[in-house]
Amino acid sequence: MNRAKHIAIIMDGNGRWAELQGKKRVKGHEAGAEVVRAITEYCGANSEIERLTLYAFSTENWKRPRLEVEFLMKLLDKYLNQELDTYIKNNIRFEPIGDLRAFSKKLQKTIALVKEKTAHCDGLIQSLALNYGAQNEMLRAINTLKKSKDDVTLEMMSNALDCKHDVDLLIRTGGDHRLSNFLLWQSAYAELCFCDTLWPDFTPKELEKIINKFTKVERRFGGLK
Repeated sequence: MNRAKHIAIIMDGNGRWAELQGKKRVKGHEAGAEVVRAITEYCGANSEIERLTLYAFSTENWKRPRLEVEFLMKLLDKYLNQELDTYIKNNIRFEPIGDLRAFSKKLQKTIALVKEKTAHCDGLIQSLALNYGAQNEMLRAINTLKKSKDDVTLEMMSNALDCKHDVDLLIRTGGDHRLSNFLLWQSAYAELCFCDTLWPDFTPKELEKIINKFTKVERRFGGLK
């Protein structure tokens, strides 16, 4: 039976969820933040799951309308400050990935604080992908490895990445069927699940069904068994 030790989720559909209800797109992002809490707490209570990586803000999301981007930055800062106690209460360690240098000094400080305050937690590791793009991640890793005099190995490349852990199960909500530049290296042999549910409607119960289906999949990793 497979174990979904590392689950990665592309949280898609916030804006469409809000528009379908006649609301502003930002209301979808607020509702989506509540789902982040619910899914994280569910994963934290499941001893089989070691790591949860959530695609929160991509390197391409800066192209969105300025006011929406500004709202997302404020929402992220608010979420992290509010969730610090939740992280600690549930023994969850926060480890962000991505190029954080693009964020304001205030937001960088909040991210660093939550990471520091939860460093002692030894339960679930929750990673938010922030200003993250897999191509950007790999380019930064390659530029770091250029300094090495030895031939680059798979292990060296993996260790130079923001996320050094292979993904077992990658889920995308919202109905689209693409990876959108998310954890491309780490997902080489991940099982992919695309569901139509918009992220604000995604529940721990639906995640549980996906995980149960995953446990029965035969994973061969290029071999015959």
